[in-house]
Amino acid sequence: MGFLHKIFGSSETENAEVKFWHEIKSEGDLEDAIRKSSEKKVVIFKHSTRCHISKMVKKKFEKEVGNSDKAVEYYYLDLLAHRKISNKIADDLGVEHQSPQLIVLENGNAVRNASHHSINLNIV
Repeated sequence: MGFLHKIFGSSETENAEVKFWHEIKSEGDLEDAIRKSSEKKVVIFKHSTRCHISKMVKKKFEKEVGNSDKAVEYYYLDLLAHRKISNKIADDLGVEHQSPQLIVLENGNAVRNASHHSINLNIV
């Protein structure tokens, strides 16, 4: 198990090193993120903790954000743990579900989104 942990990591410690994520764990958290998008740009990253592509894309994106000075609020959703909220995001924001997926919100609306290897800081 230790060997696989080193290669693939653990969903429990995935966000431990990165400080900018606000986790979405409830419908209230999602509502807060949407409300916050009226004040500043909000990004929601929908992530599958079991998918190696999702994990690679997330790490690359985190590196980009760490080197950026963009005034953005970054939200993270573990879509396997919170599938109902993931579905709500798709329904409420009118964005077809993908994984991994990055959704940019402004004024309560999804203005851009990307999935898989199209995810980068340029769409924010």
